[in-house]
Amino acid sequence: MSVKQFEVGSIVEGKITGIKPFGAFVAIDDNIQGLVHISEVSHSYVKDIHDVLSVGETVKVKIKSIDEESGKISLSIRDTQSPPERSERRPRQGGKRNKEETKKNQGFNTLEDKLKEWLKQSNEIHADLNKRIRK
Repeated sequence: MSVKQFEVGSIVEGKITGIKPFGAFVAIDDNIQGLVHISEVSHSYVKDIHDVLSVGETVKVKIKSIDEESGKISLSIRDTQSPPERSERRPRQGGKRNKEETKKNQGFNTLEDKLKEWLKQSNEIHADLNKRIRK
């Protein structure tokens, strides 16, 4: 048997024959196996492939690429699964977002934003202390 019997884009069943930190080897017939890179295992982040797959497990894989010279086959488990549903985003107002909204949606504050916040807090504390001293 040769890799020529397989077609890029087709989905086949295979058995996991080995697991390495970078991916899993899957036998797609008695003589041919391919590699599922760790990034192609799931739609979500996979830190340790052993948490998701085990040797001997039967999996559906999509053939991503075939290198006929070397006989290497690139496979994907992720491409055989439906992507997770995304939470609905709220519609944009007027098609544009203002800078503050964009920064909030990034999930972090820049150092400049933090500095402004710290200066504001410091000024408030300083003003409060001055009020107490004047009393």
